[in-house]
Amino acid sequence: MKEQVLPQTQQPDRRGKTKSPLTGRAGRIMGHTVMWLFLLITAILTLFPLLMTLSGSLKTGAEMMTGGSLLPAKLQFVNYAEAWKQANFARYTWNSAFVSIMVTAGTLLVAAMAAYVVDRRNFPGKSLYVTTQASMMFISVGAIVMRPQFDLMVALNLNTTLWGVILILISAHSSTFFMLLGFFKAIPRELDEAAMVDGSGFARTFFRIILPLLTPGLGVAGLFAFRHAWNEYILPLVFTMTNPQLQTLTVGLANLRYGSSAAMQIHLMMAGACLSILPMLLAYIVANKSFIQVTAGSVKG
Repeated sequence: MKEQVLPQTQQPDRRGKTKSPLTGRAGRIMGHTVMWLFLLITAILTLFPLLMTLSGSLKTGAEMMTGGSLLPAKLQFVNYAEAWKQANFARYTWNSAFVSIMVTAGTLLVAAMAAYVVDRRNFPGKSLYVTTQASMMFISVGAIVMRPQFDLMVALNLNTTLWGVILILISAHSSTFFMLLGFFKAIPRELDEAAMVDGSGFARTFFRIILPLLTPGLGVAGLFAFRHAWNEYILPLVFTMTNPQLQTLTVGLANLRYGSSAAMQIHLMMAGACLSILPMLLAYIVANKSFIQVTAGSVKG
């Protein structure tokens, strides 16, 4: 007798049971449904606060106080002009941009040099240094070290300038260090050896050969460093209490909460928050190419 051959869709599995095409299709549909449902819920939780802020920035103060509908009764674009005027946006934006750019450049330089030395050289205390850097990523010591940091800046006569804030933020480069360390491990050591044979020193090899190859990693790490510096609130608040002209945008926005008559101005505060997002969007557009290169390289590898 000839053995009966089942269709491909009804071939028995390892347990001897026949697989139904409807069962497999239903499983795939269920899996895709759960995945898209999860992505939809995540998108709603992410975008809803932004939509609330955008909607609130176009409402009047009375609408914000009484609640009501999600959408404004009439679009109040004048809120943006008023927020720009009251918050001294031009000055505070310049202060935030100066701090963020200096912190980003300093963090990338310090973290890149530290990661290169750790990856390419062996020296006493290397394991201790890496362990200390790792511990700083998981231990929040901001409130504990705030007073010593301020006293140190007073001793250096930097407590009345933004350079004190910049130096402290550059010192918190642990996450950038480990991010760049991973990129350095992907660069072949043969390039260093070939450069050494040609007479290039350690520092020249780093700046002229290795660092240009790290451009995608620098773009990604720089975006995170810029975002951290741009959103910093406590340090600029402490260091600019006696000099309001040095306040950053995050500190200036907090002053919009109450007007001259002690009235709540949440609608102006939300309008200012929407304006403060624009530089971050610009920074992402600039660094977007680095994200694409990193993603393409990981898929190719």
